[in-house]
Amino acid sequence: MDVSSGRLTVDDGAELYYEVRGAGPALLMISGAGGDAGYYSGIAEGLADAFTVITFDRRGNSRSTGGGVAPMALSRQAADARALVAELAGGRALVFGNSGGAIIGLTLAARHPECLVGLIAHEPPAVNVLPGDDPGRGFFAEVAARYAAGGAPAAGRRFGETVRGEGSYRWPTDLWERFLGNAEHLFGHEWPAFAAFQPDEAALRAAPFPIVLGAGADDRGTYYARPSVEIARRLAVPWVEFPGIHMEFLRNPALFAAALRVLATQMYAVGGRVPELWRGEPEAP
Repeated sequence: MDVSSGRLTVDDGAELYYEVRGAGPALLMISGAGGDAGYYSGIAEGLADAFTVITFDRRGNSRSTGGGVAPMALSRQAADARALVAELAGGRALVFGNSGGAIIGLTLAARHPECLVGLIAHEPPAVNVLPGDDPGRGFFAEVAARYAAGGAPAAGRRFGETVRGEGSYRWPTDLWERFLGNAEHLFGHEWPAFAAFQPDEAALRAAPFPIVLGAGADDRGTYYARPSVEIARRLAVPWVEFPGIHMEFLRNPALFAAALRVLATQMYAVGGRVPELWRGEPEAP
């Protein structure tokens, strides 16, 4: 499948690197830690026959600029996603976010509901929704302490140890190299906002589009899967189980794409409004 790439300059002058594949209804995919479009390359290929799949490097990561020196606000990340939807998707898109990308997706849905057709939030590590005595609530503080004591390498090692399934498969070399280059930005600038995140429950309950929370079957019980169940309960929205681990879309993109295809198609067809791509023309007998 052909890939077109480019850079979008947003209102503060940052340039966001993006890739577009396929044709059909728009699907914007927001990545988590490391912020790289390459996480989704395989799954984007698998979905491009049914969707216009938009992936991007979040600001300050990989091929995008705009990192700066101050802590990165989630409102800024949401505004970037909104700008991409306006430029590449005609103003509205279905949004999928994994991990920190799911937190950004929830922020986008609360602050800019006009630009979403729907939201799929996969394993947002929103630990602040967990009970006060839940050990998972200490995750961000523990990694921040590792960063303060030993820098990004120490924080990155501890982070990787907490993610089930990491080390069981190989990342593409180019993605891994870019990820390593993004570690300082992640722990030094993005971490505080992810750590402080609380979903805007009132805004999300009022959203005029479907919201679905989900987590991987192999991640049951983890600090980054359990919040999805609690958020779904609080918002009274559906929760679904995906196959595999936290980044199954990287380990087994075909498997994950098959699951996401079903859900994304259903969300676009809600209320019987089947997109033109799927209606097609009747074949001659």
